[in-house]
Amino acid sequence: MSQWNGRSKGNLLGYKIFVFFIKKLGIRAAYSALVFVAFYYFVAYPSSFKAMFYYFHKRQQLSCFKAFFAVYKSYFVFGQTIIDKVAISAGLRDKFTFDFDGIDILKQLLTEQKGGILISAHIGNFEIAEKFFAEIDLNAHIHIVTVDQERSVIKEYLESVSKNQSNVRFIYVKDDLSHIFEINEALSKNHLICFTGDRYFGHSKTMKGKLLGEEALFPAGTFMLASRLKAPVAFVYVMKEPNLHYHLYTRRAPEFKHRDAQSVLNAYTENVSKMLKKYPYQWFNYFDFWKD
Repeated sequence: MSQWNGRSKGNLLGYKIFVFFIKKLGIRAAYSALVFVAFYYFVAYPSSFKAMFYYFHKRQQLSCFKAFFAVYKSYFVFGQTIIDKVAISAGLRDKFTFDFDGIDILKQLLTEQKGGILISAHIGNFEIAEKFFAEIDLNAHIHIVTVDQERSVIKEYLESVSKNQSNVRFIYVKDDLSHIFEINEALSKNHLICFTGDRYFGHSKTMKGKLLGEEALFPAGTFMLASRLKAPVAFVYVMKEPNLHYHLYTRRAPEFKHRDAQSVLNAYTENVSKMLKKYPYQWFNYFDFWKD
C-alpha cells in the first residue's frame, strides 16, 4: 500500500563504504559495488520484490521475464542515485551535467511574491535539486516537508562530508500541526515549500487517485494544504540520465478552485504517471503501493 513505515533501508556503514569508494576510486567505481549490493536487496527483501514485480508487470505492462530482471535494475539505479547524492555533497558537483526543463516556471513563482509549493515524489533524485538551483541563479530557500524517520545519525554523517552550504531546510510534520505555521512563515518570505505526495502513515487521512491506470491512496494533507494556502503550485522531479547527467523537470499545476484538493491530486497523479512512463526504473516506493 502507499502507506509507509517511515524508515528507509540502509545503515551508516553502507554510506561510509560508498563515501570511501567515491573518494578513493571515483563515482563509477562506486557504481561497480552496486552489483553486489543490489543483488543483496534483490534476494533479502521478498516483500519489496513482490511490490516491485507487481509495479513492473501490472503497471508498466512488462512480461514476467522482463519484470523479474527489472526489479534488480531498479535496486541498482536507486543505489546510483544515493551515490550521486553523496558525491555531490562531498564536493564532486563538477562531475555531473544537467538540463533544466522549466526554470522559467520557478522564476515566475518567485516573482509572484507568494512563495511556491513544489510537489515531488519518490522518483528520481529530488534531494540534489538545490545543488543545481544555485548554478542557474535561482536564489531561493527551499523547505522540504517530511515525515521521514530515518535515523538522524545518517543525516548527520552526510552533512559532515558535505563541502557546500545548503539552502535546503527541513520542516517535520508534527502531531500538534505546528508545522503548518512554519510553512506559512516560509511562504510569507517567498520561500519554496516542497512536499512529496506519494507516501502516508497508517494514521494519516488519505485520498484516492489513479496512478498508472490503477487507484491508490495518497496523503490527503499534502493536497489539502496545496489547495488552501493560496500559493502557486508546481510539480518538480529530478531524473537520472546516463553518464552522470540529470534532467530537472518543472510543470505548473493547472488552475484549480480554492480547497479543491482532488483536482490537485488528479493533476499530480497524471503528471507522475507520465514521468514514470519515461523513467520506469526510477520508481523508489518499495512496498505494496496499490494494495493489489
